[in-house]
This record gives sequence, C-alpha cells and structure tokens, in this order.
Amino acid sequence: MIPTPRTLFTLRLLLALGLSSAVRLPAAQSDAKPAAATDRIVAAANAFLATLDSEARAKVAFAGDDRAQRTRWSNLPTGIFERRGLRLADLTPPQQAAVDALLATALSPEGYRRTHEIMEGDEVLRTTEKPGRLIFGSSEYFVAFVGAPSATDPWTLQFGGHHLALNLTIIGSRNTIAPSFVGAQPAVYTIRGERKRPLGVATDLSFELINALDESQRGRAVLGARFRDLVLGPGQDGRAIVPEGVRADSFTPAQRQRLLDLIRQWVGVVHAEATDAKMREVEASLAETYFMWSGPLTPGSPAYFRIQGPAVLIEYAPQAMGGDATMHLHTIYRDPAGDYDTRRAGG
Repeated sequence: MIPTPRTLFTLRLLLALGLSSAVRLPAAQSDAKPAAATDRIVAAANAFLATLDSEARAKVAFAGDDRAQRTRWSNLPTGIFERRGLRLADLTPPQQAAVDALLATALSPEGYRRTHEIMEGDEVLRTTEKPGRLIFGSSEYFVAFVGAPSATDPWTLQFGGHHLALNLTIIGSRNTIAPSFVGAQPAVYTIRGERKRPLGVATDLSFELINALDESQRGRAVLGARFRDLVLGPGQDGRAIVPEGVRADSFTPAQRQRLLDLIRQWVGVVHAEATDAKMREVEASLAETYFMWSGPLTPGSPAYFRIQGPAVLIEYAPQAMGGDATMHLHTIYRDPAGDYDTRRAGG
C-alpha cells in the first residue's frame, strides 16, 4: 500500500513542522537519566517490530556483525542504489505510524522536522520529474535494524532514502548519529502555501560565520580549490583527509559561538541527550577544529565548506548538475573518533 503524503505526515509531523531550530526537547526528556533516551528508543523500536509478521521482521532485521548492511547507505534514489530493509510503501498505515513514532523518539524536534521536509521535498521532486528508471517520493524510504534493539548491546537504527541516510548507533547510554547524510533537492520549495528550506538554517549560519571572520582569518579559511561534491561522502568510511582552513583557536568568543551553532545543525539531528553529550565533546576540542570555505561569500551563492576537528567532520556541497546548484545540496556528518562508535565500542 503506497502511503499518500496525508497518510505519511501525521499529526505528530504537523506539530513538529511548527517548531523552530531553537526548540529543545521537553525538560522531562532533556533532564532524564543518561540511559533514559536509550530506553525510550528501544521501546519505540520494539513497538514497531510488534506490528510486523515474521516475513517483514526477517526483512528489517540484520545481524549486529553484518558490516555490508551497516555500510549500505547512500544519497542516491531508487533505481541507482538498492537499499535493504522495509520500504515505507510496503507498510500499512499503523506500521508507518510506528516508524514515525520511532523517528520522533530517536531524533530531536529539529532533526525530525528536517527529516520529513527532506522526504516532502522528494515528493515534490517526484511530481516534477519525468518518469524513468529513477524513483523519487516519500514512499521510497527504508527502515532497518543492524543488531536487535537493546538497552545494553550495540545496535544501529537505519533510516534513509534519496538525500537522506541516518545511522543511529546505540551502545547503552551512548548514542551517535554518525555517519549521516542529510541533503535536499529541491533545497527550497512551497507546499500547502508554506515555503520550506530543509537546510535553510544551516546554510544561513554558514554565510554568517564566513562573513564574521576578519580579513586575516578569511585569507586562511577560503581556498581556491573547487569542490564539486563531498570528499568523505557515502562509500568513504575509514578514509581520512588533512585538515585545511582556519583554526578556531584564532576565533573570538562570538565567532566560536557561531561555529558551535553551525556544528549543532548536524550533531543536533539526534535527541537532546546525545546532542548535548556530543556538543560538550566538540566544544572541548574546538580550538583544534578547522573551518574551510570554497566559493563566493555572498549569501545565497553556491559555496562549499568543511568543518574538521578531533570530534567532528562536516561537509556541505552544492551540486552543479546543469541547474541552480543552490537547489541541490549534499552534506555529510562524520565522527573522526569513531563512525558507528566502533572505536569506542572496540569493534
């Protein structure tokens, strides 16, 4: 059964869409004990699994040591890339609602809103693209579990489709959303009379930061090289690159805060407990973090940037494919200390 946008975007979504990027989870969640978020996510995952028959469970569940599935994620649409797991189009409305509840539990309000706006944009793309081998739309997103949902043992929740790949690895109270791909095409669209920009806040913050640097700082931050896409995008697990740009140890307090606000746009996709823990780690090593820029400095221009430090790596790359590059955005978030938390987990 193919879900319509009205079926897929539930009352919970409509509430989330009204939240700004500054909104945090309710105090009852953000003040919870360290393992409380994990317990809630495990309960939501098991509630979804309880809606499935044995055949569907076999499709959605993968062994915890299945490296092929763990790394099977991409920004590409159906027709180019084959995902495994359960497709939203093949789920009943109650099952779709259970997936939606799981996402709302695992993600922050902003991460949840952005996820649905990316999917909604893909639905817009489906209605404007000519039919062909590429399949777009909000029903072409998949959910999978690598390892069984557990409050103690490692496992990963995977959710993704075109321009979205979320990998939430949970190891007890530790939760990480790295690596994750968050993109947008179209990057700006209007639906139900509302103008949507899934990555609008992140885009605006990046231009605010580069233009807040002084001449000396910009001279180190801006490189002449052109970047057509992500350097460490899908398929680049385990690869390292040399940091470039200006180090944040030269930033003023106001500039450091702008950088932290920009980083939070990716780190903050996940729920508040994990976001706050990771942001403390990022802030502790901020002096060793680099900010690099390639492209125009005028807001609204197609420009690439990278943030790279001991605790975080973020890339943002507009796509020039014969059209307006600012309407087609690729971004990646990785954790140099351990994507999928493998280093910390010793795996």
